[in-house]
Amino acid sequence: MISSILLAAGESKRMKGENKLTKTIKDIPLIKYTIKNILGSAVDEIIVVLGHEKEELKTIIEKNKKIKLVFNENFKSGIASSIKVGLKNISNKTDAFFICLGDMPVVNQNIYNKLIKARNSYNKKLKPIFKREIIIPSYEGQDGNPILFSKFMKKKLMNLKEDLGPKEIIELNKKKILNIPFDNEGILVDFDTQENFKNL
Repeated sequence: MISSILLAAGESKRMKGENKLTKTIKDIPLIKYTIKNILGSAVDEIIVVLGHEKEELKTIIEKNKKIKLVFNENFKSGIASSIKVGLKNISNKTDAFFICLGDMPVVNQNIYNKLIKARNSYNKKLKPIFKREIIIPSYEGQDGNPILFSKFMKKKLMNLKEDLGPKEIIELNKKKILNIPFDNEGILVDFDTQENFKNL
């Protein structure tokens, strides 16, 4: 089983008071694009971690049996708190999970599927000690998102410092990483500013 933790709790501080996840592209809220792409992939469940403006986001996100909405009451403390809330809510049957950013609408379903397939193919005949537990997409040598983690990384991610994302775990587990190259620059593009929307 593959899960996805979708981080949607942030305050969009660089958007000057506007929530980037509810901002529309061709009349559709940004977060709906992100969710649609994940739903179209081989991911089995999506844990959407809400925080800032959670009620508005609840009205936007369509009901689906694969989607579970959870609330991070400490969302102002940083991304780590949202990751932990997501991890507490993934299925016990989960074999691996993505950590996804809510503002990456151009990451299509093929990217998710390729990362899942690459993990399965690479690890298939390896002994546990040699298996890669962190699968990272890259574009021209730059690491991007989403990142696929083995269930064995859950405990380490639960110990993240409050103001840090998974980067510290990645740095400490370089031998466990499998980089998958893509020719899609979208894995590097998140929508943090008004300029990002204008350039789409």
